[in-house]
Amino acid sequence: MSRETELEQEGEIAADFIEEFLDTADLDGDLEIEFRQDRAYISVTSDGESNLGKVSDPDVVEALQEITRMAVQAKTGENSRLILDIGGSREIKNNQLRAIVDKAIAKFEETGKAQHLKPMSSYDRKLVHDMVSEAGFSSESEGQGKDRHIVIDKA
Repeated sequence: MSRETELEQEGEIAADFIEEFLDTADLDGDLEIEFRQDRAYISVTSDGESNLGKVSDPDVVEALQEITRMAVQAKTGENSRLILDIGGSREIKNNQLRAIVDKAIAKFEETGKAQHLKPMSSYDRKLVHDMVSEAGFSSESEGQGKDRHIVIDKA
């Protein structure tokens, strides 16, 4: 099976799982599946008045994303790297990460000491590495597993 076919299968399984979740929770939302950077990307949006905000907090979405990944893995036998966005949660999360990076860079400039960030997912670490690089600083990941985190230093 080609990687493209695997991603399509992963996206369909994830969309079915999320759709069932929305129905069970009586939440309104429209699903869209995209494929970006070798990942299935599931977006749940709504037009006008909706109760989707009940689950669009980035921490809640991250938990739902992990559960959805486990559901995909249960059906395919393969690890999933899908990304879930509910009601703009990804934009909110990006803004939160940007604030963390800006604060860490300011602290680095103030103290001259490398800044260790809290552990985060591999996807969030990639976003942070990109933000740090854009700001003209360097970063690297340290630690193992759930303790893996980013260290920001001068370029």
